[in-house]
Amino acid sequence: MKRLHIHLAVENLEQNIHFYSTLFGCEPTVQHDDYAKWMLDDPRVNFAISNRSAKLGLDHLGIQAEDDQELQTIKQRLDATQQPIETQEQAACCYMRSDKYWITDPQGIAWESFHSLTEVPTFNDKKALSDGENPFACRPAEETTTACCPTAGKTASSCCGDV
Repeated sequence: MKRLHIHLAVENLEQNIHFYSTLFGCEPTVQHDDYAKWMLDDPRVNFAISNRSAKLGLDHLGIQAEDDQELQTIKQRLDATQQPIETQEQAACCYMRSDKYWITDPQGIAWESFHSLTEVPTFNDKKALSDGENPFACRPAEETTTACCPTAGKTASSCCGDV
């Protein structure tokens, strides 16, 4: 069963962890110095916050698939929109390695469709960032000031915001 994903960029992580823990009635499922995530069942959502983006507020929305078959079904729906889709295989972001598809809606909001594969020890793949292999693992390639890639160095086109 799919899960809605919401990622917000926040200024004060501790203050927001307290607020959302109170709102959701539970502590984060995952918590690091720069990131927190709640995997909620009611409502069924993967709600994440981080303090890594230059722009505060909505970073991006998404749909988390439980397996590759579900991700491919989502990909078929993305294809039907006839909008450009960015594919990222084995992308490291938000302490997870995932297969992803990125698309931008008519309002310019980035949507991430993904299936998480394994945990990784860093927020993003620092080696890929330094080698230039996959510097946009957490965002579509045209984005710059986002949670996962705050200094990518490219010009932002249409989106605001993540993983």
